[in-house]
Amino acid sequence: MKPIYFVHLHFLSAKKNFLKLEWIVKVLIFISLCIALASPIVVDKLSPNNRHGKDIVLAIDASGSMNSSGFDFEDEVSDGKRLSRFEITKIIASEFIQKRISDNVGVVLYGDFAFIASPITYEKEIVTQMLGYLTQGMAGQNTAIGEAIAMGVRSFKHSKAKTKVIVLLSDGEHNSGSVSPKEATELAKEQGIKIYTIAMGNKGEADEALLETIAKDSNGEFFSASSAKELKNIYDEIDKLESSNIKSREYVLKNYFYQIFLLLASGLLLFLLYREIKK
Repeated sequence: MKPIYFVHLHFLSAKKNFLKLEWIVKVLIFISLCIALASPIVVDKLSPNNRHGKDIVLAIDASGSMNSSGFDFEDEVSDGKRLSRFEITKIIASEFIQKRISDNVGVVLYGDFAFIASPITYEKEIVTQMLGYLTQGMAGQNTAIGEAIAMGVRSFKHSKAKTKVIVLLSDGEHNSGSVSPKEATELAKEQGIKIYTIAMGNKGEADEALLETIAKDSNGEFFSASSAKELKNIYDEIDKLESSNIKSREYVLKNYFYQIFLLLASGLLLFLLYREIKK
């Protein structure tokens, strides 16, 4: 039997396995870098054009009287805590906003003066978050109902909806501001904006006659709520308003994933360098 000679014994060494592994790693690095350069993305395209809905502005009273706790409420609203009228209103308003899937919603806060706390938008999470930051008294202690309506009208400046609604909530009487409720209501009526008014609290606390007049003159409706349950029911009834098509710009969300492949290539490259150092 003829002997068998292995001339190149180094081919059988462990180093060959490393060379094979090194080649595979280099190929993976090259592929990962190519993918990273291609910048893979996932596009979440949301087009709110022609959505079925309406534009709603919640004008919320933040005057001194809203700090009162003299308002009946249920445990599911208060969670066992004694809350002010303003805090209860924020809770119920937040629930209302979250249910308005097809609507655009904005918030106006008023006291001595009125300001837009959140512009009209279909980003409900942002509106509810902003609502949570609002505090009673941050607009003063009085009640400027006229300015609340006027600021609500201003909120609709860029609105394309056919149905525009202001939901005005108050537990007091108009006693502040440079704009009268009558002037502001006329302005709203000229622009086709309905005003739904809510008198909050016990009978006689809010100026129900004024709120009824505002609702009637703007082709809206007047409501009265002496408990949290009644306030919830009112918001549910307002939800039954006639809806309309909303025209708005397309929204595109892009998620980039090139970082994953770049990190993979970097990790493999460090692995190769480590093996070279150990040689």
